[in-house]
This record gives sequence, structure tokens and C-alpha cells, in this order.
Amino acid sequence: MDLAISPQDCLPRDAASATLIGRAWVPGEVGGPSVVLVDGDRLIDITAGIPTLAHLLQAEAPLRLIEAVRPGRPIGTLAEVLENTPPERRDPGRPWLLAPADLQALKACGVTFVKSMLERVIEERAKGDPAQAAALRQSLTTAVGQDLSAVVPASAEAERLKAVLIERGLWSQYLEVGIGPYAEVFTKSQPMSAVGTLAEVGIHPESTWNNPEPEVVLAISAKGAIIGACLGNDVNLRDFEGRSALLLGRAKDNNASCAVGPFLRLLDDRFTLDDLRATDVGMTISGDDGFVLEETSALSEISRDVEQLARQTISANHQYPDGLLLFTGTMFAPVQDRDTPGHGFTHKPGDLVSVAADRLGTLVNRVGRSDRVAPWTFGASHLMHNLAARGLLAGVAPAQS
Repeated sequence: MDLAISPQDCLPRDAASATLIGRAWVPGEVGGPSVVLVDGDRLIDITAGIPTLAHLLQAEAPLRLIEAVRPGRPIGTLAEVLENTPPERRDPGRPWLLAPADLQALKACGVTFVKSMLERVIEERAKGDPAQAAALRQSLTTAVGQDLSAVVPASAEAERLKAVLIERGLWSQYLEVGIGPYAEVFTKSQPMSAVGTLAEVGIHPESTWNNPEPEVVLAISAKGAIIGACLGNDVNLRDFEGRSALLLGRAKDNNASCAVGPFLRLLDDRFTLDDLRATDVGMTISGDDGFVLEETSALSEISRDVEQLARQTISANHQYPDGLLLFTGTMFAPVQDRDTPGHGFTHKPGDLVSVAADRLGTLVNRVGRSDRVAPWTFGASHLMHNLAARGLLAGVAPAQS
């Protein structure tokens, strides 16, 4: 299947009134990554005034900073850059899109939706064996016997439910972070390692039970303020994590396993935090075998508010001087059988995954193997060397914290 998307489908439905920031590789004299602004049907290079997204997120007034660096330098139309972004047809002499993240930490919250929380418990009890999942799903749902979405984490009711489940031998580490006082927050990947739209995402070659995790991703400043948001695919290995929670790093952090994009939308009076809370995220998986899976999830059903997730991640206990991108968790836990009855869903190489939201756009990726997709070779030191060679760091103050 063709890895492609039109500008209209890539952008939010209200793109004309949105402030959309991204990154693109600009070859030739520039020869490196640039911060870009969506300006109508064009992409504008604004790196001369904003050398990294970290500088933008740390600015006292990001929207005013963007206006101050206009008009910038056009690098082409969005249609041209999208056409050149898929690796299989890329012309290295023309610009292509990158992930809208550079020096930020890439963090993620897990078990923030009831549906995915129960699936984590099932993974744990199945020890990573998908054949056991269906029976465990039924027995656990029967045993819990109540709507966990009504249980407020860390509440007295949550503590009472915990006591009951412990007595029945059903308590789990996933329930602990799902309804207990502390959210699960883990390192999804390393700064500079995320891939963007129309890139391949990587599945570990030894995994036989895995899935995408479509999520809303927060862009957070070093002061803990939510500055904007984009979409993400927190690629997950259910078999690895199910065998042992200590394999979480192996399950989550592999080459090209962290996809974000297509652009970072900044919050403003036309797209507020409440607008973000009302986001519905749709996902479509299309396989070369004719398999199609479509689901929609609502951020409004999250068990912990996005501001609470931000506070639990960056606080007096842990600082992020370059800011961070924070995956907010997924309620998507595919149980639709793909091949063998009772074994549920798992990826196949070549699957196309689209994650979409009306006001954030569409993130599209093809599934490959982490040992065969493009290796990660351009890190933070390469970025600093490149920007210095372009004369873009001289006289630029460090990001404010």
C-alpha cells in the first residue's frame, strides 16, 4: 500500500486558524533540520530566529516569538514536502518532514484509560501469551463487577476496591497505577529519536503480539506549562511487557517505536486546553492482507486529567530543562482477531497505521521491523554541531527555564 497523505488530510480541519509548528530536513546549503511553520499551503523555515523547538517551548510568549520571526524562508509547499517524505521515494536533494520534537524528553503515561488498564492486567496474567487473553478477559470483567471508569484514582472508593481485589487475589501492578495515587510515567524514547508522519515505525523482530497505541501527546515547557499538542503512536509489544514489567523498556523503546506528528499545534484562544480535552482520536489499521481495523477513543474518558499527568511528570521532584513531550495514554487495546480465533490482533509488516483527530491532523506510518527500518543516527550532538556550523547559535540565549 502507498504511504501517502494529502495536505488536506494531514492538517487539522481548522488549519487556517491554527498555529502549526514542525521540523523538516532541509538539504543543500542548510544541510540539516529546521524548525518550520505551516503558512497556508507553504512551509516556512523559521530556524534563524528559533533554532530548536526547545527554544520555542521555553519562550515566555511562544506565539509572539513566532510572529517576531516571520516571514521566514519558504522551503516549498506542504504538498511537495509530504510527497518527498516517505523514505522509499525520497529525493535527498529536496526537503522532507521530521518529527516535531528535538531536545525534549520523550515521556509517556500508561494505564490512564479503564479499557487499556484491564488489558494490561490481562497481558500480565497471560504472561505474554495471546492464546490465554480471551478467557482471562471474560473472567476478570466478571470478577471486577463494576464500572472502573467511575472510580476516581486515589479516592476512598479506589482504596476500598483495592482492598476487595487484594482479598480476592486479583490486585495487579497495573491497577495500582490505574486507580492508585501515582500515575505510571515512563521514558518512551530518547530525545531526537522520534519519527514523524510518513516514516516507518519499528516492531521488535522477536515480538509476536504487538499493537499501536494512538494517543494525544502534550508539549510541556520546563516550567510545567502545557504549550501545545500533537498526535502520537506509542508502539507497544504486548508479549514482552506481559512476560515481565521489567521488560517495559524493551517493549516500548526500540528503533522507530515512537512516532509523533504531523505538526505541533500551539494552544491559543482558538484552541484551548478545554478544546484539547474534548479531542476524539480515531485510528485505522490497513494490512496488505486486506485486514482493516477502525476505532475511535475520546480523551474525555481519561481517568486523570492532562494537567494532572503533567504535574506528576514534571515537578519539584523532577525537572526537564529542555521541556518534554508527554504521551497521555491510550484506551485502544485491540481484541479483534486477525488470524487465529482467540488470539486477537497483532501487527504484520506493511501495515499502515493512521492516527487522526479533527483539530490535530493525521499521523500516518507504515509498520516495519526495528532492525530493518532506517537507523537512528542524528542525535543531540549532531544537531548542535549542525546549528553551530550554520551560525544559528551565535547570540541565541539558552532556552529559559
